[in-house]
Amino acid sequence: MEKIPMTRSGYDRLDRELRDLKGSERPAIIAAIAEARSHGDLSENAEYHSAREKQSFIEGRITELEGVLSRAEVIDPSKLSGSIKFGATVDLLDIDTDEEKTFQIVGEHEASLENGLLNLRSPLARALIGKEDGDEVEVQTPGGLRSYEILAVRYV
Repeated sequence: MEKIPMTRSGYDRLDRELRDLKGSERPAIIAAIAEARSHGDLSENAEYHSAREKQSFIEGRITELEGVLSRAEVIDPSKLSGSIKFGATVDLLDIDTDEEKTFQIVGEHEASLENGLLNLRSPLARALIGKEDGDEVEVQTPGGLRSYEILAVRYV
């Protein structure tokens, strides 16, 4: 099986979610199903069907998280250096808008653009891999071709 690169914080966040699902969400939904069953006819019991749907989602997410965590390869970015690769924190200048942005390149399961965590498989991350301070990259985005200058590369 293919290993999934992940930072320690990303691993810990997914592990906390898994423990929460198993420790509180799963028992709560089991209790909700039991309560809904006690109301009688299940064929027209919206509470029961809603609880079963939520249970299905929770069990699916538990299975997904267990699979991801079992294949996780935790990488400490602070022990890396050099050109841009997984774990790098990159300061970029959008040449078109003069806007500065900072992203850390992380695995797909911990990516969150709102939090500055860029998916390793995204077009921007793929364009950045192997580049260094001062390089320029062009990236085809849904909004069109974008140009960026790499201002700094850090491993923290």
